[in-house]
Amino acid sequence: MSKRQKRKNVRRQSTKSGLAPGTPVFIGERKRETTRIDIIDYDDAALNEFPDTTVEQCTLLAQSETVTWINVIGLHDLGMIELIGKRFNLHPLTIEDLVNTNQRPKAEIFPDYLFIVLKMMSYSETANSVDVEHVSLILGKNYVISFLENEGDVFDTVRARIRSAKGRIRAMPSDYLAYVLMDAVVDHYFLAVERIGDFIEDIDDRLLADPQPDDVQEIHRLKREILVLRKAVWPLREEVGAIEKSESPLIHHETRIFLRDLYDHTIQVIDMVETFRDLLGGMHDTYLSSVSNHMNEIMKVLTIIATIFIPLTFIVGVYGMNFEHMPELKWPWGYYLIWLVMAGVGVGMVLFFKRKKWI
Repeated sequence: MSKRQKRKNVRRQSTKSGLAPGTPVFIGERKRETTRIDIIDYDDAALNEFPDTTVEQCTLLAQSETVTWINVIGLHDLGMIELIGKRFNLHPLTIEDLVNTNQRPKAEIFPDYLFIVLKMMSYSETANSVDVEHVSLILGKNYVISFLENEGDVFDTVRARIRSAKGRIRAMPSDYLAYVLMDAVVDHYFLAVERIGDFIEDIDDRLLADPQPDDVQEIHRLKREILVLRKAVWPLREEVGAIEKSESPLIHHETRIFLRDLYDHTIQVIDMVETFRDLLGGMHDTYLSSVSNHMNEIMKVLTIIATIFIPLTFIVGVYGMNFEHMPELKWPWGYYLIWLVMAGVGVGMVLFFKRKKWI
């Protein structure tokens, strides 16, 4: 997200000042023109898909005994979001948070549903940065509603598992579907963190071998990417833990085991993020140290050269004086002797430096 867009989001956040709690105000970047609803309805025996359907169809399917995944793409249509909220008896504060893309990850437990907020992330090779998208999940008795900002998501593998009936997903209740969606989001955290880790390792090797001024900008860019990941992952640990430990009847005993595994995955991501954060924190000092050491090596060579030439310059200066009576001036071998003395002085100083291990 650009700095201009971030400033725009801050201004939109300020428009909520003075409004009653629960008043929905879309805060974020409008990433598509229209809001669309796609449905996948399934059980262990049958599968039905309803692309680009209506809110009425969502309500009818959610009341059946099958598991219904309702995927809402586009958050800017407040009228449709509010209509979905009314049909599924969502709290006004939940509707407010659904359309606020700046909302931090959290989990709220209501009598009839669970409200889960996530940050979906993927590393963009073209933009060379982490793409962040706001994702919200509503877990009900026989349904899961996912709210996305844009068309692309990380749930293609989930759809493929449902369509192919691989594994246990078609035989499990809706809470397992919610877990699978959360797990897909966390799995892409690993991909993003590992990609950033590759850049960190490359820069770390380059700083020790041949540091360049552009490396400082790259370090600051990676610091910002790690900060974005850290803000998304740290609340997720508490979120998953709260869902797993909740006494909500919507979370079955079979699913709690998988939620504990998801909790462990969040801890692993946090450890990776903190490790890379510490590495980046010391890279600026490493860069300065490498540049300083490189400069010291250059100054060392120049100093040795200057030190060797100091006595030679002295000898040349002595015999460059304009005195008439100097004994060696009229000696036939004086010129060659002076060259021999200067060469001996230079070689002797080099041997002395090596003995002292200065070179």
